Amino acid sequence: MGKYIYRCLDCRACETACPSGVHFGEIIEEARAIYELNNERPTEQRFWRHFAFKEILPYKDRLDLIFELMWLYQRLGIRRLVQKSGILRLMGRLGAMESMLPKIPHPSLKYTIQEFTPAKGKAKYRVGFISGCIMNQVFTETNLATIRVLTENGCDVITPHHQTCCGALHVHNGVRDMALELARTNIDVFGAEGVDAIIINSAGCGATLREYEALMEHDPAYAEKAKQFSHKMRDISEFLAEIEMKPPEGEIKRRVTYDEPCHLLHGQQIQTQPRKVLSSIPGLELVELRESEWCCGSAGIYNIMQPEMSAQILERKMKHIADTGAEIIATGNPGCILQIQLGVQKHGLPMKVMHPIDLLDCSYRG
Repeated sequence: MGKYIYRCLDCRACETACPSGVHFGEIIEEARAIYELNNERPTEQRFWRHFAFKEILPYKDRLDLIFELMWLYQRLGIRRLVQKSGILRLMGRLGAMESMLPKIPHPSLKYTIQEFTPAKGKAKYRVGFISGCIMNQVFTETNLATIRVLTENGCDVITPHHQTCCGALHVHNGVRDMALELARTNIDVFGAEGVDAIIINSAGCGATLREYEALMEHDPAYAEKAKQFSHKMRDISEFLAEIEMKPPEGEIKRRVTYDEPCHLLHGQQIQTQPRKVLSSIPGLELVELRESEWCCGSAGIYNIMQPEMSAQILERKMKHIADTGAEIIATGNPGCILQIQLGVQKHGLPMKVMHPIDLLDCSYRG
């Protein structure tokens, strides 16, 4: 049974296609939680699942240490030596994971994110910003860009230091007890800030955060608070579309194609807003990507747990990406960015993968 419920991408495309609006994502995630409660995995799998989901992701200080070590691994040239040695080919799945590792930004960069960043000019909105766990470690520049874009649009931005992992990977992998703990922490932290909206720039995290209401529905102490939290959640592109964002003026003369993260399109029903953001940038040529609504094969940690299937899905995606002749591929989810970057490198394509908000920030900054 486990083989089949984990073979599913949990991409939610079936929800978009379903005329009855059945929430298949919630069903598959509950099925995985039931499976994990009633089946015992091999010792090695239990160790790594416990280590990742319960000892690392929930703790910011431990994540900081791991990614600082990764930065040193890259900075000191150890990575080049390891890659040249050929040892990664002997390490199986772990070696494949290393090949996906992006360039880690300087560890000090994330500490430049302040708990309070004032709006430029008169403040119109007070928003909370979820900086994320992996997002903040690997895509720190995108987080900073998101904050700059929000302040440019009249937002006081609150980035609480005590926020924690959203629990998306936990929910996707049946680790429901820890997901509930993380949800309670985030609900309490942001509930105390009195914000108009809570902003996220990661599609996969955003889908889970919006579903705190469903996740907590049987918790009498948190059900109503979770509902209020979920109703305030907004993807950054969605929020900008709602407030009629300030038009950017800086030209970006690039051919750009947009790939839709599954958990943004199918999980949150957000389709036109990222395109509106990109189309607002002067000089930018937006070209449509065939099957942009199809999964790239990242799907949380699917590319790690189901590498063969993930690689097949990515190959189909890369063919269509190559056909666009784009210089930049824009997509709004960290896992998708890493997966498509891997495909770009593998195929030797002269393309860059970016978050749409990074492009908008560049335009605002001239």
